[in-house]
Amino acid sequence: MEAFWISLVVIFVAELGDKSQLMAMTFATRFKAWPVLAGITIATTVVHLISVAVGGLAGDLLPATAIAVVAGVAFLGFAAWTLRGDELTEEESSKASRTTRSALIAVTVAFFLSELGDKTMLATITLATQHGWFGTWIGSTVGMVAADALAIVVGRMLGKHLPERFIRYGAAAAFAIFGVILIAEALL
Repeated sequence: MEAFWISLVVIFVAELGDKSQLMAMTFATRFKAWPVLAGITIATTVVHLISVAVGGLAGDLLPATAIAVVAGVAFLGFAAWTLRGDELTEEESSKASRTTRSALIAVTVAFFLSELGDKTMLATITLATQHGWFGTWIGSTVGMVAADALAIVVGRMLGKHLPERFIRYGAAAAFAIFGVILIAEALL
């Protein structure tokens, strides 16, 4: 239980104001809350399982630079896609309101890529070298999902009061900034 509580608190605090929390807020303005939360949970569960495995075995096995560059390029692609925008036909619009699969996939992939090599992943690796892997895994996952759930609530509240164009430009800018930051951190 000690590993669970320490990991939960450390990761929750580390996630506050982190780029992935801002991503959660951005996604929450575009998609329904449940697919966003589900995507975050899936990605976080997998990334933190990898983290505790790495932390439990050795330490620094992942090529952080290559991962960060790939994630940065992906974020720049997300920015361009968001700026381009899409128009739905009436039939597509009704399907979009009923389905959550696309949002779930987009959020899961974006969060998975952004968390690889991120400070919360590195913190989880570090915690796993000092505490049990299972408690660290569950605690770090719960801490991150809780922090991002908070961001989803804020994003949903803001999204109801912002015009679509502002949301689209803001989301594209956020993705572009994250992409540039990831690439710059990896190469500098």
